[in-house]
Amino acid sequence: MKTFKLNALLAMLVMLMPILSMAQEVTLEFKNAATALEVAQNYSKALQAGDVAKMDAQLAPGAMVYGLNGALDSLTKAAHKEYYTTSTGTYKHTLTNELFLPVKVTDNWNEGECVLGWGTNTITDKTTGKTLAVPYHTASLIMNGKVVRMNYWYDRVNIMAMQGYKMTPPAN
Repeated sequence: MKTFKLNALLAMLVMLMPILSMAQEVTLEFKNAATALEVAQNYSKALQAGDVAKMDAQLAPGAMVYGLNGALDSLTKAAHKEYYTTSTGTYKHTLTNELFLPVKVTDNWNEGECVLGWGTNTITDKTTGKTLAVPYHTASLIMNGKVVRMNYWYDRVNIMAMQGYKMTPPAN
């Protein structure tokens, strides 16, 4: 019975999805696209250079950053600066295969001018020389030439496996 109810709910959501997705308007060409793209690229270049002050300069005063310490974390601008001060002191970040896409969304809950970013962050421990390649995706909401919200996504299980952790399934 539970399976039937779940399947019925999923079927209903799938049927409504076109209606929900058609409610928004997305454009790749908009007035501030070049500025938004530049902000995202400046942030990325600053991370590679280990320049936390320049990274911080790309963020608006009330900016929030999500996804760096775990799935449900949130960092204020000050906490983001502290996080990357520690990270760049310990690790060198090399970003490759980067791709940026400025997108403007209207008529939806996620309305705004954003830059989506993809790439690989190869993190090298400055003491041991060990490296860890981390594919990532970011979505940055840009307002008035500053990041007001940034979300990071990356495969944490893959990172743990590369570090030697073993995933053990539940006993039952």
